[in-house]
Amino acid sequence: METKQKGPSGRPRGFDADEALERAMLVFWEHGYEGASLARLTSAMGISTTSMYAAFGNKEELFRRALERYTEGPSAYLVRALEEPTALGVATAILAGTIRTTTIPSHPQGCMGVQGALAAGDSGREVRDLLVVWRNNGYVCVRERFQRAVDDGDLPAETDPGLLARYVTTLAHGIAVHAASGVCSDELQAMTDAALRTWPPS
Repeated sequence: METKQKGPSGRPRGFDADEALERAMLVFWEHGYEGASLARLTSAMGISTTSMYAAFGNKEELFRRALERYTEGPSAYLVRALEEPTALGVATAILAGTIRTTTIPSHPQGCMGVQGALAAGDSGREVRDLLVVWRNNGYVCVRERFQRAVDDGDLPAETDPGLLARYVTTLAHGIAVHAASGVCSDELQAMTDAALRTWPPS
């Protein structure tokens, strides 16, 4: 990414926009939308409020950009999981990816997409709605993958792909919430293993 782009004044930015966005993502991930004050964001990004607005627009737009970065980075395990050859492999990979991402020591605990706006008030309504769409998009991708598994005979014909996808995504969201509360990865993995023992036979 170009690190010295021209802002409204025509002067080059003296900061790495990609690195600044990475730092903003981490702040939103740790503190949520409303908990991430402009002072906290700009301090972490190493830029002034004026530079932040010039480079990224307002706080909501910065959050959107940060969520895109999160989706393509830490949360990219979902796309890879959908490529597993079996539905059980998909579910296993999704939950393993959730545990890995939400408990990694070098990053905030939990999931940016789950906790980002859970406690947001009226000022965070659009961000809360954005995250509802974000989570639903993940659910739809899993549901479509499980429908394909039913069509291919990998799952029993009577399987409800939507219900099974809701089961897996709800487990993933629950893992994220418990990870943010400090539950360790070993305990989360044991819970996941127990949950998958009820998987429909092929």
